[in-house]
Amino acid sequence: MKRSDDLLAGLDDIDWAALGHAYGSAEDVPGQLRTVCGLDEEARESAFRSLFGNIFHQGTRYSASPYAVPFLTRIAVAGPVGARADALLLLTRLAIDWHDEYDLPLGIDTAAWRATAISPEENLRWYDEQIAAETDEERLKNLCEGRAYCAAGHPVDAREGALRSYDAVRAQLPVLLELLDDQDPEIRTKTAYLLGWFPEEADATLLPLLACLDGERDPVCVATVLVSVGLIADHDPDGRLRHHLDHEHPLPRWAAATALTRLLVAHPATASGLPPAERIAAELAAFGAGPPPRPPPPTTRATCRATPSAACCT
Repeated sequence: MKRSDDLLAGLDDIDWAALGHAYGSAEDVPGQLRTVCGLDEEARESAFRSLFGNIFHQGTRYSASPYAVPFLTRIAVAGPVGARADALLLLTRLAIDWHDEYDLPLGIDTAAWRATAISPEENLRWYDEQIAAETDEERLKNLCEGRAYCAAGHPVDAREGALRSYDAVRAQLPVLLELLDDQDPEIRTKTAYLLGWFPEEADATLLPLLACLDGERDPVCVATVLVSVGLIADHDPDGRLRHHLDHEHPLPRWAAATALTRLLVAHPATASGLPPAERIAAELAAFGAGPPPRPPPPTTRATCRATPSAACCT
């Protein structure tokens, strides 16, 4: 674990008071981040709950949200043991909102998201046009307040505001990739989970995910990696997804079937190399009809460098 001074270097260089979150000024964010890095577990958990509700309130992202991302990344990599998984959870929420609740198995259409987001420049032009034509004093006052809010850097369009946080997390992925080789299976799992929602980064993340898969013994992590591979790939790389349809544990089998379903729908041109749809559907049906899976006790995982050029140890 690094010292909090190292984890939060540059924190006071940001004008947090000029940024906003769900409850107004973000001037309380630095204190919450410092407490999250502290050793008092109860205080740390309380600060994290406050931070979560401030910069990700019911799915909304604010002007302060992307500024917190680099610090949360450092905490995820080298923060206190109890804070690392929480930091990864918040990074995931800041990036994708609740997309995992409704966008599996197809994943996020980032091109459509970017195309529909309205930039601050476009919003300012709209305000200027409306202000120039408005004659009602009350509406004019509201328009001027809205323009000032937008000009101060606060997101007006929710899609654009969300993209700021998404892209801030995206910029940290090269650092977060290192966590695929972490000793803690929860950290590996949460990292693999996050990577699946960045299809634009597939060239950088697909091979590390596959390399990690080779040495993984935790079935929850295996399943998570498989789903993420299915979300970002346009084919079944070296038949890895097909292979896991025969995994000894039902959860990875379900994950492989889910990933293959996504490929069948999103990339039908690759369907000729995939298992028959009936085989995939049968695995999904069997999982749904069976009892909730119980992962075996944790096992020791040999360390490996989760990089495209290295093979994971067995």
